[in-house]
Amino acid sequence: MSNYYLAIDIGASSGRHILGYLKDGQLAMEEIHRFENGIAEKNGEFCWDFDRLFTEIITGMKKCKEMGKIPVSVGVDTWGVDYVLLDNNNKVIGNTVAYRDGRTKGMDDKVYEIISEDNLYARTGIQKQIFNTIYQLMAVKEQHPEYLEKAESFLMVPDYFHFLLSGVKSNEYTNATTGQLVNPVTKNWDYELMDLLGYPRRIFQDTSLPGTVLGGLTKEIQEEVGFDCKVVLPATHDTGSAVMAVPSSDEFPLYISSGTWSLMGIERMDADCSPLSKKCNLTNEGGYEYRFRYLKNIMGLWMIQSVKKEIGAGLSYAEICEQASKATIPSLVDANDGRFLAPANMTEEVKKACAESNQPVPEGIAEVAAVIYNSLAKCYKNTIDEIEELTNKKFDKIHVVGGGSNADYLNMLTARYTGRTVYAGPGEATAIGNILAQMISNKDLADLKAARECVSKSFDITKY
Repeated sequence: MSNYYLAIDIGASSGRHILGYLKDGQLAMEEIHRFENGIAEKNGEFCWDFDRLFTEIITGMKKCKEMGKIPVSVGVDTWGVDYVLLDNNNKVIGNTVAYRDGRTKGMDDKVYEIISEDNLYARTGIQKQIFNTIYQLMAVKEQHPEYLEKAESFLMVPDYFHFLLSGVKSNEYTNATTGQLVNPVTKNWDYELMDLLGYPRRIFQDTSLPGTVLGGLTKEIQEEVGFDCKVVLPATHDTGSAVMAVPSSDEFPLYISSGTWSLMGIERMDADCSPLSKKCNLTNEGGYEYRFRYLKNIMGLWMIQSVKKEIGAGLSYAEICEQASKATIPSLVDANDGRFLAPANMTEEVKKACAESNQPVPEGIAEVAAVIYNSLAKCYKNTIDEIEELTNKKFDKIHVVGGGSNADYLNMLTARYTGRTVYAGPGEATAIGNILAQMISNKDLADLKAARECVSKSFDITKY
């Protein structure tokens, strides 16, 4: 009988529990629970509801028991940069603020009073995003210094859920790197940088690699869900897990992890913290086996998701793609412009950007979506050019994984704009990568190469 592995994959808009197991040498997967996620305003801040999310985690685990499919292990992955501070009673201090909240406005300047932007990149290799953990902590230091004084522990979001499951505190490496506070040479927190910034080093644990076994479930959780299993760290940053699932035999493939964000890049063994790399706004996030995910954060399908809510009620994403493919509007916007991060109305923001650049203004869902899809594909093309220049390597194919691999029109545009062959799939790449890390930890798969071969054999890949 095959071993079951439970991946709990939580994104910005939804979460899911997926059981994975090997069947005839292929990876089989079964979704057993799905739930909504989102940001809500609380006391003037945009926040996550972690209590409700953990209730959903438990609900999905109970379903494993009801089905008689008890997992060998469980692992949680989420988005990056967000975190909780715990007091000496392990209670969360303050609000569980989300990265899209505006509290970090101006916090980059506060950080640069202590260390310059150039030196910070040279030291961490991480792309500047105003919501990075380094700026979030500065906001806390400036606005609620008592929180840092009271704090006993710092846990990224998946670290917090793993702690609630196992009772063990850890700071998993791939997610930690997203915050711009990890040294790419030591692969650990840059404690000297923390001292400079006034962030208490005592609240951080040394980083732990994907595959680390934290232990079993706490007695309380065992009683609640009806079983015990190991808690194993996957690559807890969702893109870190998704990249593990790239079905390529190339040692360092070119990929787009396509979802709410489009993360486009390659894998490499050493970080590039050079001024040119910084100028191109590329980042060196941590990956499995201390690989670096050398990539650029591109706004991604967040733009389409927003427009769908605003003017696409009743339409599926496939229908929006189909309508957009028939539009002829030539307008393009800069998909990486900060104006698209959290506008009051995405549709109006796209229209304004077109008007300001003297381009035809899109009308209706088909034209607005066409502008977004074409703009994303153009951004992918520009990013490939930068990566090839920086690495002195040529890439003839792109692997698109994640939910965006199902966006047929966008994949066709990506092939057209970049002039490369596009291989799209699998769609559930993040959950797959989560499961792969657990399988490798339990020796059901030998290593990353074997895991990627397994993915290639197990899922349909569409060529463009």
